[in-house]
Amino acid sequence: MFARAIRAPLKLARYYSSRGTIFGLSSGSGKCGVAVIRVSGDASSDVIQRKTSSNKLPAARQAVLRRILHSRTAETIDRGLVLWFPGPHSFTGEDCVEFHVHGGAAVVSAMYDSLGSIDGVRLAEPGEFTKRAFYAGKMDLTEVEGLADLIEAETEAQRKQALLQASGELSKLYNEMRSRLVRCIANVEAYIDFAEDQDVDDTVLQSVGEDVATLVRDISTHLNDHRRGERLRAGVRTAIIGAPNVGKSSFVNLLSNRKVSIVTNVAGTTRDIIESHHDIGGYPVILADTAGLRASTDDIVESEGISRAKDYFQLADLLILMIDSEDLQRYLQNGDTFDCFLSHYLTSLGINREALSTAKSMLIVNKCDLLPESFLEPIKKIPNITLLSCHTQAGLEAVLQEITTNLKHLCGNPSKESPNLSQQRHRYHLKQCLDCLEKYQRYVEGQRNPDLAIATQHLRNATRCIGKITGAIETEEILDVIFSTFCIGK
Repeated sequence: MFARAIRAPLKLARYYSSRGTIFGLSSGSGKCGVAVIRVSGDASSDVIQRKTSSNKLPAARQAVLRRILHSRTAETIDRGLVLWFPGPHSFTGEDCVEFHVHGGAAVVSAMYDSLGSIDGVRLAEPGEFTKRAFYAGKMDLTEVEGLADLIEAETEAQRKQALLQASGELSKLYNEMRSRLVRCIANVEAYIDFAEDQDVDDTVLQSVGEDVATLVRDISTHLNDHRRGERLRAGVRTAIIGAPNVGKSSFVNLLSNRKVSIVTNVAGTTRDIIESHHDIGGYPVILADTAGLRASTDDIVESEGISRAKDYFQLADLLILMIDSEDLQRYLQNGDTFDCFLSHYLTSLGINREALSTAKSMLIVNKCDLLPESFLEPIKKIPNITLLSCHTQAGLEAVLQEITTNLKHLCGNPSKESPNLSQQRHRYHLKQCLDCLEKYQRYVEGQRNPDLAIATQHLRNATRCIGKITGAIETEEILDVIFSTFCIGK
């Protein structure tokens, strides 16, 4: 609530009204059944009157059918719906109007030409409607970012995370942290200025120390999320690795339902990283087909492909190691264990077993249609192995289920009680805040008679770091807390 309360100063309102009235297409571009053109600013009511030849404004937030005219020629552009949103009860906090017209290119072009011909009305800059909403206190920066993510969301899990952020769940968490910091500063400053007053006793500083310690734990826990929210927002980088000709490219094509990668009987067809984007179980996945790995090669191009594959999977979130079922059969028939086979297989790829521990990994035994059922049964009993045939698609459902299980672990399940940290910007400012709090702790605990003014500055810096996340700035809040909490000046 602090952020909303302080973002509506009159100078900002005057600043944006001085920038004029803006218009823009709020619906998707291209041919469509209905196009929504939004107008926001002081001249919105005049725009309605000029474009509908009516001196009477529609009832607020009720759609009315009107002939929509060209403001310069008075020719009819279209018949459509007009909605009037008087400020401050609108998206931007200003007077707004929406024209719902047919979505043909000629209609939209005529609307643009008409609106642009009105004095003081101009085309909106990218994101300007949302920017005005931010300055009007309608949303903070985390909600703005959530709205952008909601528009860009391509999977169900991304939609849920973005909706939580756009709805203010993340800002509630940060504003709550910030209000706790404000109370800490207020308590320390009250102790400095009014220590002799009976309303402020010596337990105040001890209480502040406990509150700061709790905040340090809470922020550290929030940061220690293994980047689940950022991974869900950007997509889970998944590398498919294995020996040449084990079916990596066939697997990518199977999941894509199209020919993303070239597939031939020649080993080493894939030489570069080929990425494709997928929605698996509602989670965004960036699937990378990589060059077949081997310990050594004299082919310069293949060697470069292997080097790129190794660089990629070392940065991947999820590794899918593909194994040829016939290679596995030959090895196990000699009486060796699967664990021995895996060590031998990884050695033949030129990687060590520890490389698999850098990310979540799963094992897929491909070409299972080439093996007799009698041999497949013992393989099925080996833990953490999924059988697949890219040729017949047998086992595909089990593979997708296993991938989804890994994705759930990697991306988490954002909720109102535990919203995900989804932006690198948030992480940076939270780390800066944590650093300031730890400086406060070290300074207070390391000094026999610490200068409380210096200690308070560390808390102020921490508060500013939190405020940078939501776009809030602290001004007179601390004084307000002091007077309301300690009843000073009564």
